[in-house]
Amino acid sequence: MSIDLSKEQAGLAKVEQRVVYESGNEMAAYAAHQINYHVMGYFPISPSTEVAQFLDLMKSNGQHDIVLIPADGEHGSAGVCYGASTAGGRVFNATSANGYLYMIEQMPVQSGTRFPMVMNLVCRSVSGPLDIHGDHSDLYYALNTGWPILMCRDPQAVYDMNIMALKVAEDAEVRLPVLVASDGYFTSHQKRKVQTFANREDVHQFIGAQPPVGYPDTLDRNNPITVGPYMNEPDYINNCYQQSMAMYNAEHVYDRVRKEFADLTGRDYPILDQYRMEDAEVAVFLMNSASEIIKDVVDQLRAQGIKAGSIAPNMIRPFPQRAIAEALKNVKAITVGDRADSYGGHGGNMVNEIKAALFTHGNRDTLVISRIYGLGGKDFYAEDGHNLFQFAIDAMNKGVVDKPFDYYGHTPGDPAKSPKRVLKPMKFEDLKTGLITVKKDEETGKLSVRIPPLRSLTKKPKRIAPGHGACPGCGIFSGLELFFKGIEGDIVALFHTGCAMVVTTGYPYSSHKATYIHNLFQNGAATLSGVVEMFWERKRRGELDHLNLQDDFTFVMITGDGGMDIGMGPAIGAALRNHKMIILEYDNEGYMNTGAQLSYSTPMGHRTSTSNIGSVRAGKVFHHKDTAQIMAATHIPYVFTGSEAFPQDLVKKAAKAQYYAQNEGLVYGKILITCPLNWLSEDELGTEIIDAAVGSCFFPLYEVEHGVTTITYNPDEKDKRVPIVEWLKTMGKTRHLTKPEHVETLNAFETEVERRWKILLAKHENPYL
Repeated sequence: MSIDLSKEQAGLAKVEQRVVYESGNEMAAYAAHQINYHVMGYFPISPSTEVAQFLDLMKSNGQHDIVLIPADGEHGSAGVCYGASTAGGRVFNATSANGYLYMIEQMPVQSGTRFPMVMNLVCRSVSGPLDIHGDHSDLYYALNTGWPILMCRDPQAVYDMNIMALKVAEDAEVRLPVLVASDGYFTSHQKRKVQTFANREDVHQFIGAQPPVGYPDTLDRNNPITVGPYMNEPDYINNCYQQSMAMYNAEHVYDRVRKEFADLTGRDYPILDQYRMEDAEVAVFLMNSASEIIKDVVDQLRAQGIKAGSIAPNMIRPFPQRAIAEALKNVKAITVGDRADSYGGHGGNMVNEIKAALFTHGNRDTLVISRIYGLGGKDFYAEDGHNLFQFAIDAMNKGVVDKPFDYYGHTPGDPAKSPKRVLKPMKFEDLKTGLITVKKDEETGKLSVRIPPLRSLTKKPKRIAPGHGACPGCGIFSGLELFFKGIEGDIVALFHTGCAMVVTTGYPYSSHKATYIHNLFQNGAATLSGVVEMFWERKRRGELDHLNLQDDFTFVMITGDGGMDIGMGPAIGAALRNHKMIILEYDNEGYMNTGAQLSYSTPMGHRTSTSNIGSVRAGKVFHHKDTAQIMAATHIPYVFTGSEAFPQDLVKKAAKAQYYAQNEGLVYGKILITCPLNWLSEDELGTEIIDAAVGSCFFPLYEVEHGVTTITYNPDEKDKRVPIVEWLKTMGKTRHLTKPEHVETLNAFETEVERRWKILLAKHENPYL
């Protein structure tokens, strides 16, 4: 809901404004849609994911023309944005934390070649260990990438800075990509009243037309250019000097732009936000959301007769060195709070830059106290602000800083509360039942598997203990445990980041009864490859003899379909190297742990939070990825698909997978699992829905053994073929496809499913395909 304001109601504004009640992420998207960028390359990561979601929802209803490109990972999204910016258009992106680090090698490329764009960094802790809440550890990695950085203390600032950022980026004196930083969850998800331009035309008039003259792009056929050539040292240092000058120019360009913006809207963002600093003797320096809280503390201290003040920057690249020195010239002591550490640097990045500013401009008298606070999203309250001021007050009174650097808010460990093992290690005898036999047919080279009735395997210990936090009806763990029934003996499991990882671990608790490793989902296959090769080498050297291993470990990587998007490259690398391990993908057709965004495995027409249904578009617009066939093309020993709706089939394939992983090389398996929450289906219907997916031939059951394809369940032969539309009716995310207005999308999806099924049949009938 929005409220129209007259010019009088809008205070000093010279343009018509409207008040909305939205979050920081919503305001970043709102500004982007008003600007109407040409392209946004994106990949979901909390807490910035919503920016793309909101833009996708607006796109589905025709509210903007931005081409939204779902990348395979943050590195890919940065590449999309860079390529688009070289082609002469306006470009936008948003990311957080490890996603930013994954794309970071692209950041200096873009700034070093001077192609403008705007990216929102919704600040979050950088793992490990994994933490998805807000601090500035990702922001501090951005300081040396050559991007000007604007800071946003609240949703209003997110909106305003996003509009000013583009004008700064495209200015002739700058021509650099600009980062807009806000605090994850504190700002990104908390709603506030925000004043916006009521009319898009006023936004366009403020930012101006895109500068076309004198700036070549890669689409000008009359002026072919070379972007990013190799450059030796005489030219390279000159290029860096020009980039450095452009960065420093960004300070006075921003100052000019913010004055223009203030004249237009009545909202001003000076480079350094100073609160009651005119005669301050003690001060606190904080950035973004915490800088608003500290103002209340300043007022409270002033009421007590203490001359307190606070400082917060609206821009940290270029660093406002002279302004900082000027603001602190009469301050006796200041506490600088950094929401990230510069490990080994005796303080965070901001405190060391402030010290350099004071030193450079001749202030050797102001005492500086460094405190690291608020890591991992730890809340900051007025009480904490009083404590930070007290450090400065004590230093002022003593004339010396007792402890120049420390953490604030950490607590000593209590040995009595150290994690204790709750579940005893599983016995090998219980895990090695002997009820499953796998033999190789010497003539065909294929494996023959015998399994007992499934009830005979119920006594086999579960690899994952009860008590995890999965949603009701989640198919991940029933699917995984069924697969593990076919695995005999000890395992070492690596879980990618994803639903299965998030809901089974939360320090100091873990649901994993077997050895478990976590790594980010772009690199799990490589990580487990290292574990596997270390095992075999340590075994060869006799370093594991003391363990009295009765059988070799089976190494299993568990990944969602998202992990096989962003982690596809390392997975293919591991396959080509043919390490003795299993990659098991649970496919729930989306990036579910970040809010149900589309994955490359999401089928065409299916609804997700980044493939919305609206008046001009309905669901995902391209077909799903056939990951099993991609992995089969690497010529690994064994590839399979499975489903808990066909339990005997899955257990047999698990036994085969173990044999190949222990004796020949890498195995890839894909199981389709339900996600009732995001499929918008009934919790208890999971098995039925999966059964229908198999019966419709959308998710065929087959195996590729040494390159030979065998369909293990053919619904046509059983006279159990299910019309695709009947499967789609079972889920809220696809029910719209049964309506007449979506018949074209439905037909395209049905045609593709049938085409892939016939290809599979041909491969089944011909061992050379």
